[in-house]
Amino acid sequence: MAVWTLGINHHTAPLDLRGRFAFAMDQIAPALQGLRASLGTQGRPVETALLSTCNRTEVYCAADLLVPEHTLHWLAARGGLSVQQLQPHAYLHQGDGAARHAFRVASGLDSMVLGEAQILGQMKNAVRAAEGAGALGSTLNQLFQRSFAVAKEVRTSTDIGAHSISMAAAAVRLAGQLFEDLAQIRVLFVGAGEMIELCATHFAARKPRQIAIANRTLERGEKLATRFDASVMRLADLPEHLHEFDAVISCTASQLPIIGLGAIERALKKRRHRPIFMVDLAVPRDIEPEVKQVPDVYLYTVDDLAGVVHSGQAQREAAVAQAEAIIDVGVQGFMHWMDLRKGADGASAVVPLIQQLHAQADDWRAQEIARAKKLLAKGQDVDSVLEALSRGLTQKMLHGAMAELRAGDAETRSHTAETVSRLFLRSSRSQNGL
Repeated sequence: MAVWTLGINHHTAPLDLRGRFAFAMDQIAPALQGLRASLGTQGRPVETALLSTCNRTEVYCAADLLVPEHTLHWLAARGGLSVQQLQPHAYLHQGDGAARHAFRVASGLDSMVLGEAQILGQMKNAVRAAEGAGALGSTLNQLFQRSFAVAKEVRTSTDIGAHSISMAAAAVRLAGQLFEDLAQIRVLFVGAGEMIELCATHFAARKPRQIAIANRTLERGEKLATRFDASVMRLADLPEHLHEFDAVISCTASQLPIIGLGAIERALKKRRHRPIFMVDLAVPRDIEPEVKQVPDVYLYTVDDLAGVVHSGQAQREAAVAQAEAIIDVGVQGFMHWMDLRKGADGASAVVPLIQQLHAQADDWRAQEIARAKKLLAKGQDVDSVLEALSRGLTQKMLHGAMAELRAGDAETRSHTAETVSRLFLRSSRSQNGL
């Protein structure tokens, strides 16, 4: 079974390109079904998962045939680009490289905010979506479960997140550079998802004059508004109220901008050109990029915040080294697990053999227990029945080895004797502490 991941992220692709490949949660299942169909591995099992956040879109695959180039073709088509247009921005990791990448992503080492914890929840959501779509098999499930375990160890054993500055905290810091007193401003949050909740929490700590939530559905907006003693409005009413706010932070799942240049220009006119601070955390964008060129508007995107969130990088270098060491061990463990599932010719060998050995041992045990019960039913002494049971099990377990020791030529018997000695005598010494 081959494992690989292909994707784009904030290191390799600009914001607008990443926006072309953003998948909402309700798009994941049909996307995975289309991907599996496009891989075309001639009836052999294909496992897939799709991770899509504001900073990355990654496809994880496991299949008997290594077909990563098909993954690239599929992803390019989904974004409406040619392979030649996408390829310079894409990365491909295979085998242990795919495992290392997954572990680093889960641990927050590949995030814009080094050590941030939000990505772990996003990966778990991606796994649940893949499971719901019937696209996750034992190999990718093992990869992700080990990713989560490594991420937990990194977070508990290192200080990787101790000095991190979140996107939400960065937004507050930038707003503080524009406004002398954040307690005097009115803040509007557009959307009601997890990122908006984080931002609202940070801004609320500065006790602004007003907090408002604009959302497509009032019910979800009201639920968030109650936490921050905020007012709520429908998204459709946003244009007529935009001028009332000094700061606007937006993060929705809309595929098209919801705040346009015209709306901003009208709002500024009503405000008599008092400045507006805006943060667009959405991918694709919520705010038209042309707004950035308007005087008196200070617009920041997720990529613009990178310089702020990277402050304190030097303090985290030691923690990163510790985290990478933990990840190295995790990668070795996963690759060992993979190796157990293939023989010298690449075919599955060791695991089925282990399963057969367990099944055979269980069969012998069942036979001897049934025999012992019959003897007890006939009134035989318990000690003698136990003696017969143990003797019967021992004979069954040793029969094959004894037969092989007596068979074949001298050289074959010598090799067999070495194997039997290693399996039965050396292991028994180690178990007895000898």
